[in-house]
Amino acid sequence: MTVFVDTSALYALLDTADRNHPRAATTFEGLRDRDDLITHNYVVVESTALLHRRLGPAAARALLEDLVPVLRVVWIGAEAHSSATSAFLAAVRRRVSLVDWVSFEVMRRERIESAFAFDADFDAQGFRTIP
Repeated sequence: MTVFVDTSALYALLDTADRNHPRAATTFEGLRDRDDLITHNYVVVESTALLHRRLGPAAARALLEDLVPVLRVVWIGAEAHSSATSAFLAAVRRRVSLVDWVSFEVMRRERIESAFAFDADFDAQGFRTIP
């Protein structure tokens, strides 16, 4: 089973003060040796910026050197970006980020049903969240 990895999970893994950190650490321990963990480059950029701003350069380095290498990173092309942008603009009042819309697009294209995420928007889109 392929599992999509979201910013919310990556952040919770690296912020020991985050309320979801214990569950994220336990979940990731069970997932880390799998070869079917996937994310996309927008999540990597979003996570890096968030961690750097909130926790500093060491956290951003840990993400890029320790976590990203165990993930398969999908690079977003023009077609996926355009589809996600259209969905974002159509649903702008729902306050779902463009990065999340890209995530939903990737998950649908890759036929991924589960996301390692602490973001209710994945559930609202019909995906199963882990934990």
